[in-house]
Amino acid sequence: MVHVGRCFCGEVQFQLSGEPVAMGYCHCSSCRHWSAGPVNAFTLWQPSALTVQRGASHIATFNKTPGSSRKWCTRCGGHLFTDHPAIGLVDVYAALLPTLRFEPTLHVHYQETALRLQDSKPKFKDLPKEMGGSGEVAAA
Repeated sequence: MVHVGRCFCGEVQFQLSGEPVAMGYCHCSSCRHWSAGPVNAFTLWQPSALTVQRGASHIATFNKTPGSSRKWCTRCGGHLFTDHPAIGLVDVYAALLPTLRFEPTLHVHYQETALRLQDSKPKFKDLPKEMGGSGEVAAA
């Protein structure tokens, strides 16, 4: 399966091949602030699945922390994806992938939530152990 995404103005276009490693919701204050929303819908991919097809010269990076390299378009300011070197994956915002059926399986950083969601998915205080977190589940 191939999914095509682009920035807000369309100058930067990228392609993802295959399937994501994971999909879910992030509730951390950093993602909420960056996305300007109460929760961030993420899809995690192997870096080799991502190919920038157009506009690479318009991609800039912002590093608030060493754990996240947030990519955005210098022309429109549209968000693109985030490299997470500690877990070796790239996070592509679910809203940028119109052909991907978003099927979240977990919530991360739920202890920081600004919007309590009522579903049966596990709500981790930080991250699952396999993603470098404590693996502790937060109170719903």
